[in-house]
Amino acid sequence: MKSFDEITEGTFELFAAKYYSNPRCLDISEFHEDLARFKYVKRLLRRYQQNGNLQERLILNHITIISNVFGIGPASRMLFFKIEEELWPALKTFLVYLNYLPESEKIEVPLDQTIIKVLRNL
Repeated sequence: MKSFDEITEGTFELFAAKYYSNPRCLDISEFHEDLARFKYVKRLLRRYQQNGNLQERLILNHITIISNVFGIGPASRMLFFKIEEELWPALKTFLVYLNYLPESEKIEVPLDQTIIKVLRNL
């Protein structure tokens, strides 16, 4: 039997379901709406990378909701799994700002200095 602690494309939804905790969730469609937030974060980070358009408040909101319903640790693992490595510096910067990523994790990934400046002004 496979362990769902290891995230792959085939086990992503099962991993997510294992950690999902939304007391207001009434049916499977709400679970899928919460899963769609990973795509939204990815799209917003890609848009920032491509044209410098940073929607920091929207990104923070999506990451916060993801972390609230999946838990901070599992949410961070799922975000890093779903988002391409080239976007990790931006993602890591948001997670560090929210205090959702321990300093000992992803130490090889640099922080995005532009995003740091923006977040300091919030």
